[in-house]
Amino acid sequence: MKPSRFNKVMSAVLMAGALGMTTVAEAATLKISHIRPQGAIIDVELKEFAKQVEQATEGDVKIKIFAASALGDYTTVQERISVGAVDMAVQPAATAASRKMQITYFPYVAANWEEARVAYGPGGAIYDAMKGLYAKQDITMLAAYPVYFGGVALNTDAVSPGNPNIDKGIKVRVPGIKSFQLTSDALGYISSPIPFSEAFTAVQTGVVDGVIGSGAEGYYASFRDVTKTYIPVNTHFEAWYMLINSETLADMDSDDREMLLKSAANFESKRWERAESDQAAYEKKLADYGATIVKLSDEELAASAQKVRAEVWPSILEDIGAEWGQGVLDKIAK
Repeated sequence: MKPSRFNKVMSAVLMAGALGMTTVAEAATLKISHIRPQGAIIDVELKEFAKQVEQATEGDVKIKIFAASALGDYTTVQERISVGAVDMAVQPAATAASRKMQITYFPYVAANWEEARVAYGPGGAIYDAMKGLYAKQDITMLAAYPVYFGGVALNTDAVSPGNPNIDKGIKVRVPGIKSFQLTSDALGYISSPIPFSEAFTAVQTGVVDGVIGSGAEGYYASFRDVTKTYIPVNTHFEAWYMLINSETLADMDSDDREMLLKSAANFESKRWERAESDQAAYEKKLADYGATIVKLSDEELAASAQKVRAEVWPSILEDIGAEWGQGVLDKIAK
């Protein structure tokens, strides 16, 4: 008995409905976190990235951006990406998960933007090391995001800023990361580990006189009202990383996954083109806001780098594993 025309039509409708349901099921909205307020450079660039991904995947993959640590501070977010509770982020590395991740904060590992790109760009020694460390946490590193060279922001006048051998008698807040604490001490400051959430108030109330651990962009975003002096002493090179839960990436349709990877590579490439000029622009913003920018000579920068490398590097290497850490540094030197 042949199926009636009605049955044929109903079968076609049901098939179309099933296909429609399949399409909906395959579409994905990925949550991505970052640490800066809405409208900051990273926020703007992630909006460009999200638009590119949606277009490239023909709407199969959408990116929903959560600014200003709305999903938790970067340490919590890294943990949540590891277990799949958050899909993606662009943020600093959380060293609590692995001491070896301090390699990304190694002080004075690069003297200029060209050297930084060699170490932190695709195929660089630190780039590859961080990618491997994230992989052990079930996180895939999609890109590095260069931000700035670090400096010292003070709510007071500078004291012998170019001479690391003079005790400055200035107490500064540092992140709870060993490399920053030791670098601060080596440069002649008195380091005081304070959580980021309490740092502004600590400077404002005089608990500390300034901050080490960020750069011009970070200080302008979070400390401009308490920054009287900024010293770009190049304490470290700040790179954030674009991360995604490895299982989330593996479960994507192969074409969508390829488009996401290509979009991430494009996001990374554009950032390297813009980062150096952005740093200069934020130093100018700090100056326009009233801060005195204390530029150091090449000789003063070299003296700071030499002292920190001699005093700080051995301690950090011991902390992260001397053989492994030295191997990364040797690759950079080559």
